[in-house]
Amino acid sequence: MKKEKLIVLSVMLYMLFGTTHLFAEQVRSLRGSTPLDKPDPTNVLKKTQNDREPIERDYVQQPPLVPHKINGYKINKNFNKCLTCHSWANYKEAGATKISQTHFSDRENNVLANIAPRRYFCTQCHVPQVDAEPLVENTFTPIKTIHH
Repeated sequence: MKKEKLIVLSVMLYMLFGTTHLFAEQVRSLRGSTPLDKPDPTNVLKKTQNDREPIERDYVQQPPLVPHKINGYKINKNFNKCLTCHSWANYKEAGATKISQTHFSDRENNVLANIAPRRYFCTQCHVPQVDAEPLVENTFTPIKTIHH
C-alpha cells in the first residue's frame, strides 16, 4: 500500500514539476529575447492623448480612465498630485470629477474621514490613454446599456 502511494505521489510530482519546461517553451514575451533587467530597445514611449472630456466606460464598475496627461505627477505616501484637483475640497474650483464616496471606505466597509490607503494610489486603477495599437488581439465588446 505504501509503495502504491509512493508511486502515485511520484507520478503526480513529475506531472506537476517535470513538465513545466514544456509549457515554458510555449510562452512568448512581447519583449522578445530582451532580459527583464535590460531596457527593451523596441520600447518607444507612446504619446499621451490630449486633455478631453471624460472617457465613456465599457463595463459596470470600470474605474474611470484619466482623460488628461499625468506626466510628472507625483504620487507617494506623502503627496498625491491627483488630489489637488479631484479632492472633495478642490474639485469644483478645478472643474474636475470628485473622488467617489467608495474611496473613503476600508476593507471592512468602515467609512473614513480621508481616502482609504487602498485607494490612495490612483494610477493602480485609473490610467491615462495613449495612441497605441493593442499588444494582443482583443475581442472584448462594451456593454450595451438601455436608456429609459
